[in-house]
Amino acid sequence: MLIVIFVAVLWYGGLFFQSFFLHRYAAHQVFTMSKTMERITFVLTWIFQGPSYLSAYGYGIMHRMHHAYTDTEKDPHSPSHDANLFAMMWKTKTIYQDINTQRIEIDQRFTKNVPQWKGFDLFASSRFSRLLWIAAYILFFVFFVTSWWQWLLLPVTFLMAPIHGVIINWFGHIYGYANYTMKNTSKNLFRFDFLMMGEGYHNNHHKHASSANFGVKWYEIDITYLIIKLLDATGFIRLKPIAIK
Repeated sequence: MLIVIFVAVLWYGGLFFQSFFLHRYAAHQVFTMSKTMERITFVLTWIFQGPSYLSAYGYGIMHRMHHAYTDTEKDPHSPSHDANLFAMMWKTKTIYQDINTQRIEIDQRFTKNVPQWKGFDLFASSRFSRLLWIAAYILFFVFFVTSWWQWLLLPVTFLMAPIHGVIINWFGHIYGYANYTMKNTSKNLFRFDFLMMGEGYHNNHHKHASSANFGVKWYEIDITYLIIKLLDATGFIRLKPIAIK
């Protein structure tokens, strides 16, 4: 049971910081935070994403490119132009690494105000850091596994961020329903997004990219947005007026 709880904490913890920090803050900047709070959030993102840590800089730029080029050949990840989800994710990984290592030239409109902490990202994205997390996870499993099937969850802990990305960027453009007719294939995966904490309302998000709340219908409860509202009310962050809906 402890293994299942551990995996659930990593799943929802890593997902929250990907949605809250990398997506809504770094890419869309729907709220502001102090430099101290930003640095704390960098560290918390590393702690919860572990071996699959994503930099705010690489993620933020790549996601802005996704919105600008959705479902075109320039889209960093699109089921419309990739043979399968593995091909899409491999291309995504390559573009992400090219952005972080500055191997490709990026239009300035995609880099404006994207948070970056070069020194920390260099460590958190290093092979040493990733292997350290993997070793820690393996040790945790060695001590607390109580049944053979729990070992099947171990690879999931190594690949949390890519799995989250596949669910939204592949399945979120193929399956589900749409509240808005748009010139892209974005879908809402769930009517109540219990699995992706609001990220699954992908069609809504493509329609209202500057909104902090991805839910539109009464039953589309955006759990990440509720936490954002709490953090705003307690003064840890400040929602921008245009992002409040």
